[in-house]
Amino acid sequence: MKSARQTAFEILNKIQRDNSYSNLALDHALDKADTDNKDKKFVSALVYGVTERRITLDYNLSLYLSQPIKKLKPEVLTALRLGAYQILFMDKIPVSAAVNESVKLAKKNGAAFASGLVNAVLRKIISNGLKTDGSMSVNYSAPEWLCDMWCKSYGRENAEKLLEASFGAVDTVLRVNTEKIDADNLINLLAEEGFDCEIGGNVENSAVVKSGGAVHKTEAYKNGLFHVQDAASQLCCKALGVQENETVIDICAAPGGKSFTLAENMKNTGRIISCDIYEHRLKLISDGAERLGLTNIETVRNDGNVFNPDFPLADKILCDVPCSGLGVIRKKPEIRFKKSEEVDKLQDLQYSIMCISSRYLKIGGVMVYSTCSLNPNENEKIVEKFLTEHDNFEGVRVLSDISRYDVDTDFLTLMPHIHGCDGFFISAVRRIK
Repeated sequence: MKSARQTAFEILNKIQRDNSYSNLALDHALDKADTDNKDKKFVSALVYGVTERRITLDYNLSLYLSQPIKKLKPEVLTALRLGAYQILFMDKIPVSAAVNESVKLAKKNGAAFASGLVNAVLRKIISNGLKTDGSMSVNYSAPEWLCDMWCKSYGRENAEKLLEASFGAVDTVLRVNTEKIDADNLINLLAEEGFDCEIGGNVENSAVVKSGGAVHKTEAYKNGLFHVQDAASQLCCKALGVQENETVIDICAAPGGKSFTLAENMKNTGRIISCDIYEHRLKLISDGAERLGLTNIETVRNDGNVFNPDFPLADKILCDVPCSGLGVIRKKPEIRFKKSEEVDKLQDLQYSIMCISSRYLKIGGVMVYSTCSLNPNENEKIVEKFLTEHDNFEGVRVLSDISRYDVDTDFLTLMPHIHGCDGFFISAVRRIK
């Protein structure tokens, strides 16, 4: 049986090699791993910790290397990062174990030639402790462009709190399937399966898992009593204000969480057209709807960037567009390493999808435009441009009972350190003619 550190080592190498998301690589590896829950938690802590602290770790390692860190063999660098993370950020791990096990990893994975280097560098880190250059980038392990953008957009205090909130484990939030059960009874059922849950405080019909393991393996999940969905995403659905028997289009629906919540809010009546460009992602929606017993959802392969003349006019439209994901860094820590040019390229697509989606809306209908990003260029500026160029639409204030982080606007920017959920942007427009 592989050790927890060897499993973490292999996952980290895969993330680096394939540019894959850490959560997906981790889930895939742990589902196949023959290991207990304690070791799985340790693997998760190592993978997420090394990924989210990579800039800080690499700065500290570079202080004791005679060559640029990019020239190290990947196996050597991963062993060093794992060791440095345990030494600098895991108080319960003996530093001697962190060093010795990292040296073993180097030897076991084709890098025995560097075992002396791994030993020497990690022992210098033990002697000298955590070092920074005083910058937000190294302090919070984030690229300089992101630190600068958040400071400019939200102020330095909010920027630092956003970066602080990007570390550590995140609670799993459940959306209760109100067609089958209520929150109290779901919590009681999950307790019988060994899960400690509590009523969600941010949005109704939700529950928060405090402990218990893999919730998707429970009988309650198999029986369609809930789906996993962060409170921010649930609030996005609430903002759309769907009613029974309406026609609703979810433009970028996969993997389906928002469609499921909308269907439950509509009491499984009316019609929800859930769209995605890829067939395999549509199957995720249809399979989820079947598990939950939701019959008012139909899936349609559709490119949100191309007008579809076959769509009916809708009462409500959810336009949750592809985005940089800067609001969910704490769940997908590798997002923090995106280049600013990658983020900038998204804005034309986002605006195009919003404009095309608006053409499906009835007069008097409402469309929510949302992202899981914290970047005004993907958020406010898109909506402001849309309203300037479309005089047949007006802005609508969303979720007025929830506090805004700074100014009094119709838009709502959810922030982890303020609202206790994912970073998220929610706005709404109404067609008036």
